[in-house]
Amino acid sequence: MVARESPFISVIVPAYNEQGCIAANVEKVAGYLAAGFSRFEVIVVDDGSTDGTPREISRAARLDPRIKLIPIPANRGKGFAVREGVLQAEGDAIFFTDADLSTPVEEIEAGLKGLNEDTPVVIASRRHPESVIALYQSRTREGIGRLFNRCVKLLLSLPFQDTQCGFKCFTREAGRKIFSRALIDGFAFDVEILVIARRLGYRVNEIPVCWTNSPESKVRPLRDFARVATDLLRIYRNDRAGLYGPQAGK
Repeated sequence: MVARESPFISVIVPAYNEQGCIAANVEKVAGYLAAGFSRFEVIVVDDGSTDGTPREISRAARLDPRIKLIPIPANRGKGFAVREGVLQAEGDAIFFTDADLSTPVEEIEAGLKGLNEDTPVVIASRRHPESVIALYQSRTREGIGRLFNRCVKLLLSLPFQDTQCGFKCFTREAGRKIFSRALIDGFAFDVEILVIARRLGYRVNEIPVCWTNSPESKVRPLRDFARVATDLLRIYRNDRAGLYGPQAGK
């Protein structure tokens, strides 16, 4: 990446019990941004970790003041953590990415290329035909993921191939308007923000991505299925009630 006149970049990293990798990965994100952007911030939202994650983030922040910690006293969920980060971000372009960097930080460049006033939301898709998957999920996880995506399409009429990839970016205006309306704290928050984006009239660009499955993922599809299904129904009811924005014909 070549340094140039560039936007102010905010990267949100939600973290829960990531002591083993968080400092190295956050420093990797900051190092990449420093090579090409004059202004950036890396906001790590600690979602009530019970291990040494806050300590590791604080250490990294002392070494680089562009790394910031937002502590949440008790675990609330990934959706809550991302929402807190986005609403406090100052960047012209706001990204969020998983703490394990399953999507490499270099994909920020691709995200920026797809982000503009006409398309203020960009989402990475592991099912895009041009995506490169270095390590796939297990067949069970892959199958549950596809079933989940079909349910999302049927219930909420979202046209996207992959709502759950943990790498998305927004213009500051779109990010704040979308997340200020969001209500879901758990893993289904990705679906909710896409429903809100469409209700607000934002075009969404689904781009290919390089991605590597992390065996340390906090998502356990069978364990979390009932909770996610409940959240999908809640999103459906909220949408029908007009909480996310006007529906066609209303």
